[in-house]
Amino acid sequence: MRKYLFGTGVLTAITGGLTLLRGMREDAPFTWRAALGWLSWGITLALAIGAIVDVRRASHGETVAQDSPVHGREKKLLKRRVER
Repeated sequence: MRKYLFGTGVLTAITGGLTLLRGMREDAPFTWRAALGWLSWGITLALAIGAIVDVRRASHGETVAQDSPVHGREKKLLKRRVER
């Protein structure tokens, strides 16, 4: 569980969210740029969580989508999990 929560994608998304929150604390109005920033943050978080789910599925021997970054390495991840 620890390797999923402290992955670079999740940490990057959390850091980006904190930066957006700091920008909202000031008296700056909510503009279209801020909306795009929040949309970008949401997409980044969704992609990071999707990557975590794909790695977990692959390490449990399940199939993953062909557009996944871990596609083709399922056997390697399963072998690594079985060795533990």
